[in-house]
Amino acid sequence: MAFQPLRGLGLALALSLAAGTALAQQRVIRIVVPYGPGAVQDTIARTFNNELGVLLGASVIIENRAGAGGTIGTAQVAKAAPDGNTLVLAAASHTLAGHMYSKLPYDPIKDFVGVSYLGNSGYVIAAPGNLEGVNSLADYLKLLKAKPGQFNYASAGNGSATHLGMASFLAKAGAQMQHIPMKSTGDAVNEALAGRVQGVVPAVIGVVAFKQDARLKLLAYTGTSRSRFLPELPTVAEAGLPGYKFDSWFGLLAPAAMPKAEVDKLNAAVQKVMADPAVQQRFANLGVEMGAMAPDDFNKLLRADWETSGAIVKASGAKID
Repeated sequence: MAFQPLRGLGLALALSLAAGTALAQQRVIRIVVPYGPGAVQDTIARTFNNELGVLLGASVIIENRAGAGGTIGTAQVAKAAPDGNTLVLAAASHTLAGHMYSKLPYDPIKDFVGVSYLGNSGYVIAAPGNLEGVNSLADYLKLLKAKPGQFNYASAGNGSATHLGMASFLAKAGAQMQHIPMKSTGDAVNEALAGRVQGVVPAVIGVVAFKQDARLKLLAYTGTSRSRFLPELPTVAEAGLPGYKFDSWFGLLAPAAMPKAEVDKLNAAVQKVMADPAVQQRFANLGVEMGAMAPDDFNKLLRADWETSGAIVKASGAKID
């Protein structure tokens, strides 16, 4: 009888060890965000990772790997095992970087396969609230042209979409500003909110929360038609600069050698999660137009965007050695 408690303890210990082993064996999927916390991709990734984990019976974690305009984190995914456990949440900056940088440790198209398209967002030309005499895009351009190169704009880093969005805008307008690269869109917006820079071009997600904030002046939307999330904001074309358009797709990419069966499986899981009304509402709150694509269609979009981004970079004149 004296040994019965020990047998009971042995059973409890065995159950505990079994549970620990099961936990240790649970699949872990990393979604690498190549920018810091608060960046557009970071916020998007955190809107659905928990639901995706539940559906796949896995732990889906977000890993921020910021630096060099998103190329550091992206390079890590390019070199990862193609087992479906390492993905990157990419955007238009993915293809833009391929044209911006003279040397990259990966090929934006050949070294990746598109797993799942998530949606699209336009950008906003914004100025700090303390920039006197600026109440419209026309006012803004008049000031920039009167003082060429005397003002600064912040971005999420060299080669990022927020860099190229402003660079291509300035090139189209015939204006000049100095570029101040930051680590994330959130950091860039904070610089504008504090009045330390005179311009920023974040995606809608980066400014929709500040549309009633006097510290930031939203001047124009970069899409071809007005955003349903900021319907009062004119497009850049409406505001006086016809022919300018800039927007970004968002999606999950994986190492190119990942088997098609795994790509299809993950695509189906992501699309199922994206059909959840709660997830859809979160995306709407971020100002992202959700969408669904089969992997083949998403990869066609990536190749088409490669050509378009090359034209944008060439027009902006931006280059990084």
